[in-house]
Amino acid sequence: MAIWSFITPGIPDDMFERLPGIPMSKCEVRLLLISHLRLRSQSILWDIGAGTGTIPVEVGLLCPTCKIVAIERDPDVAGLINQNCQKFGVKNVKIINGSAPECLDNLTDIPDRILIEGGRSLKEIMEYCWKRLAKGGRVIATAATLEGLYSTSESFAQLQVRNVEVVQSSVNRLETKGNRQVFAAVNPIFILSGDKIS
Repeated sequence: MAIWSFITPGIPDDMFERLPGIPMSKCEVRLLLISHLRLRSQSILWDIGAGTGTIPVEVGLLCPTCKIVAIERDPDVAGLINQNCQKFGVKNVKIINGSAPECLDNLTDIPDRILIEGGRSLKEIMEYCWKRLAKGGRVIATAATLEGLYSTSESFAQLQVRNVEVVQSSVNRLETKGNRQVFAAVNPIFILSGDKIS
C-alpha cells in the first residue's frame, strides 16, 4: 500500500525526510503554491530551489503525467529530494544538482510552469526562466521578506508578467505547550504568480 494513498495533496510535514537547517514549504503553503501553478495533465514544471522536494512529490502524486524537474544546488539536498521521491513512489521527477540558471542550459523540454523557491541571483534566474517559459505558461515565485517581495515584483514588472497575483500566507496551527493548547503561526511567505501572454 502506498504511503500516501489519497488523490489530494496535503501530505503532513512530518512524513517527509528532512535534513537539519534545510527549509521546507509547510503543508498549507504547499497547497497554495500548487493551486497557483494551475497545472495541466501534460505540464512540464521546473521547481528551482526545490529544497526538501515537497512540491515535486505532491505534484508528482497529483499529476503523474506531468514532467517535473527539481533543481537544487546542494548535492546533499538533491539527494534528499531523491529520498522523498522514492519514499512516496514518485516516478516523474528528474533531479538536477546545480546552480540556476547555468544548470538549466541542457534541459530540452520547454516548461509551461516554473516555480522559483530560491536562488542566489533571483533577477538573473527570473530573466533566464522567462525566456525559456512557453507562451501561455505561468511563473510562480516565493518571497519570505519584504526585500524579496520588492525584488520579485520588480522582476515581474520588467518582464511584463501578466495577470499578476500576490498573496501572503497566514496560517496558525494548534500546538500543545506544556498543559496548554495554543495557536502558533507558520512563517508567512508571499506567493507571486502570473502568465506569459506573448
